[in-house]
Amino acid sequence: MLSQSVMYATQALTVLARDPDQAMLVRDLAEAAHVPAPYLSKIIQKLVRKGVVTTQRGVGGGVALAQTPETITLYDVCDALDDPVIQPQCMISTAECTDDRACPCHSFWSKQRHELIAFLKQHSIFSTISSDDSQENQSRGSSV
Repeated sequence: MLSQSVMYATQALTVLARDPDQAMLVRDLAEAAHVPAPYLSKIIQKLVRKGVVTTQRGVGGGVALAQTPETITLYDVCDALDDPVIQPQCMISTAECTDDRACPCHSFWSKQRHELIAFLKQHSIFSTISSDDSQENQSRGSSV
């Protein structure tokens, strides 16, 4: 449902949120987040432009969160990466659907998009940390 870029960005932001005062080199962040480094570099550039992360060159530099993990929503990530799921586009036409000029799918997809956007705005990167931790604990428990 969400683009690969949003998923990669969320994985990387979750890693940064574990220690929000610490900057990480892109290659180290990519390895920790299990994301291809060249792809993550492009994602980071977009996140910098939207004020989600900052970058600093030199010793002690790297990528860091520009805001607290509690204030960065999943919607912010989608917005920074221009994810199509939050765009008001018609799924069967190139023209934008409206309530006045609706395609056959308009009422269904409009409702779904509004619900998804509400969900994305309610969940922060901070909330992904506890979700990520519980998944790690489950996978460790199943291998023991």
